Amino acid sequence: MEFVKTNSVTVGYESFGDEDAEVILLISGLGAQMIRWTAPFCESLVAKGFRVIRFDNRDAGSSTHFTHSPAPDFSALASAIAAGRTPDVPYTLYDMVGDAIGLLDALQIDRAHVVGRSMGGMIAQLMSSEYPERILSLTSIMSSTGNPNLPSAAPDIMAMLTKRSPHPFEDEAGFLEHSLAFARRIASPGYPLDEEVHRILVLEEARRAYDPAAFGRQIGAIAATGDIRSRLARIVAPTLVVHGVDDPLIPLDCGRDTAISIPGAEFMAVNGMGHDLPSALYHTVADAIDRTARRQNPGKPAVSRAMSH
Repeated sequence: MEFVKTNSVTVGYESFGDEDAEVILLISGLGAQMIRWTAPFCESLVAKGFRVIRFDNRDAGSSTHFTHSPAPDFSALASAIAAGRTPDVPYTLYDMVGDAIGLLDALQIDRAHVVGRSMGGMIAQLMSSEYPERILSLTSIMSSTGNPNLPSAAPDIMAMLTKRSPHPFEDEAGFLEHSLAFARRIASPGYPLDEEVHRILVLEEARRAYDPAAFGRQIGAIAATGDIRSRLARIVAPTLVVHGVDDPLIPLDCGRDTAISIPGAEFMAVNGMGHDLPSALYHTVADAIDRTARRQNPGKPAVSRAMSH
């Protein structure tokens, strides 16, 4: 674990592979720490000849937490958006883009392949639109465009997402059951959830940093950023959009909308995949990222591809 100071925050990161190789920057999702990009997944990309960097977004893991800012009130957030006002939030996704670019600057990396999942996919998309000269390729996984007309998650999922969990150090069993219930609900139906691996992961995340209000602040960042489709039309990097056919949190249409919004994007719908990245799909996704990184002809019409493994 190493740290850099940039964009008025401290960012914790880890690097895998040859420092002289082309870089893949992995960007985490809502409330997720960089360890969700597991070491075996990172190593699968290293094996293809890349240097892989994973990092904690602001308000996650080892990076700066905005503990001086309370989590936004969700009803006030919704009211502001419905009225066409910009919500009062500590930061937006554009600030998180600045953190990622600042990390590359601090490491003296001129250009990188960016890969983001869920919220991290939106950050990667915005990096690619705002800093085209820095992006070699873009892979957006299980993400969206902020288009308000897209379908949303089922009400029970939203309720689980926003319900406060028991404190992990006061009620570990309750904390684990809360986390597992949500993980089961969004898991890939084609690939059984390894519950023991999930328990180990979420307890490690809690030990690294437990800050439940941070999740709300990141939701506020997404909400305040809004619809980014007009930005995506400017992306010139070779782009892959990966989405689970069975994603119950960010439905498949959100991935389609992302691919339609980015010139020349390839759309890869993965059968049996929900809103997680099972280890059985590591090589499928790594192969697709590698293929996208080697594309030479951006600007072709979007290609739709269905995968089942």
